Amino acid sequence: MATWLWLEDFGFEQIFSVIMALDDPFIADLANEAVLCFRCLESKDAPNDFCQIPVTAELMDISLQIIYQNRYTAIAGIKNFLTTVCSRIFSDIIQQVLPPSYIHSHNQPLIIPGFPHPTFGSINVMPSVASLNNVSNINLFHIPSGIWGWNASCTATEIDRTLFLTFSRGYPVSEAEVKLLFTEKYGENSVKGVHMPNYSGNLPNQNLNSNGKQQSLYARMVVDSVVTVDRILMGKSKQKFTKDGKHIWARKFEDRYRK
Repeated sequence: MATWLWLEDFGFEQIFSVIMALDDPFIADLANEAVLCFRCLESKDAPNDFCQIPVTAELMDISLQIIYQNRYTAIAGIKNFLTTVCSRIFSDIIQQVLPPSYIHSHNQPLIIPGFPHPTFGSINVMPSVASLNNVSNINLFHIPSGIWGWNASCTATEIDRTLFLTFSRGYPVSEAEVKLLFTEKYGENSVKGVHMPNYSGNLPNQNLNSNGKQQSLYARMVVDSVVTVDRILMGKSKQKFTKDGKHIWARKFEDRYRK
């Protein structure tokens, strides 16, 4: 459901009107392909021609390649709908499929790590929201498009919007050069911050360039949205850029301490 809600928000309107007119077997096929969509998002390799979603593609004119090219926008969007919509509307169903150890109090939220998939982190389920436990009270399929008000720029965390940059030894790159390179390509307000290590005092030998001078070999760059992250990486795990003959490699930043 969260995948379909994101696809609707992404631009494929009237998804639920189409789904409601289908027979159960077709809906089951669509559900299986939705699972394939978010499993695709965790892969380091782009989907090949043999890995497709034919039923979904026929209805929405979309492919796994398109979803993967917008990988981080999709992850942030699906995560948002999981947390703000699905975990509330379907809290009664979620409790039925959870192990008994998770159901410890009706007055406290259930923090479920890696559910329904580790790609989206943890979700909180509020079992005490009685008005939402009865799904018949909420006609999810006939809510006007756009009512959710989700925006990739305002819901994604800073970590979601951060890229990790690396530089070649012997070709020092400044924060100003990094910002100029990416703002020229992706817009004046696309870069919100560039953070390089500030070396002072005794510099480790591994951080000296070929001329024996101080050099930062990496940086973190925070951009304005996950959409910009996808525009920079274009579905690749790493992209190479050049500024005044200096090479800059960009990849998605991963906060290993948060996992």
